[in-house]
Amino acid sequence: MSPLSRSQLLKGTTEMLILGVIENERLHGYDILQRIRDAGSGLIVSEGALYPALHRLEKRGAVTGTWEPGSGGPRRRYYALTELGRGQLAESRREWERFVADVEAVASAPAPVEGRNG
Repeated sequence: MSPLSRSQLLKGTTEMLILGVIENERLHGYDILQRIRDAGSGLIVSEGALYPALHRLEKRGAVTGTWEPGSGGPRRRYYALTELGRGQLAESRREWERFVADVEAVASAPAPVEGRNG
């Protein structure tokens, strides 16, 4: 898959990836990026995509963010999933499964044979 195609797919799934990563654990931004990279085969979400997505999710009430002191460094913002976010993640997963099934159905459908009579 070309890098452009992969990045376009990621663009549409960034919020779902974030919600999935913080489903059971509060994490700060850098750890979210690392978890996505570690869990996916070559999935790379940039900081330029992560933080706007986190801010959108927080604004919609899907995640909460709290500032905490960093260990020997600057403070960090930790993100956690809310009940609304859990519902959004569940719906995103269902929609993703439907999308994958639809794409699979089209991509694996046999091509019509041209020039054949009935």
